[in-house]
Amino acid sequence: MYPSMETKTRSNVYPLAMTAMMAAVIAAVSPFAIPIGPISLSLCTLVLYMVPYILGWQRGAVATLVFILLGTVGAPVFTGFQGGMGKVLGPTGGYIAGYLPLVIITGLAIKAFPKNRVIQLLGMAAATAVLYILGTIWYMFQSGNPLDVALKWCVIPFIPGDLIKMFIATALGPLLGDRLVKAGIHPER
Repeated sequence: MYPSMETKTRSNVYPLAMTAMMAAVIAAVSPFAIPIGPISLSLCTLVLYMVPYILGWQRGAVATLVFILLGTVGAPVFTGFQGGMGKVLGPTGGYIAGYLPLVIITGLAIKAFPKNRVIQLLGMAAATAVLYILGTIWYMFQSGNPLDVALKWCVIPFIPGDLIKMFIATALGPLLGDRLVKAGIHPER
């Protein structure tokens, strides 16, 4: 028996709607930040750590890319309600670009080890290291600052907060993802 048109439409619309909603959630959370030197402390990375639990790594990457593109074209979705090419190509643009591998690497760890939260946490740590590397290299290139200054301003102050966010995400992410699946809101991850 073939699925009805309603079933086909529903199965096509839900993933698209969930992806769009996650892009909107990222965009809603990201502008609110506490400035700490050239980089701001926000809850954006917490949401990005949780995105793969909700959408999987592929749709999570799409939602993240949509968020980045919205900011690139000028929507005020980046920290401090900023957007535009100047922000993306500015000193902190490498961290924005690093959001995409953050979600992909985190999502691949979650997919490969769906029940092992320690490995998921290590995947998040590796993803965060990639984010830091991309962002720090770009920051040094754009600002002309040496590595020690870049690490002092753009990495070291954020490590404790990012570790806390990773623990929160590994605790809440699986629960939220499972609830959405059980509720039929998101039939697959």
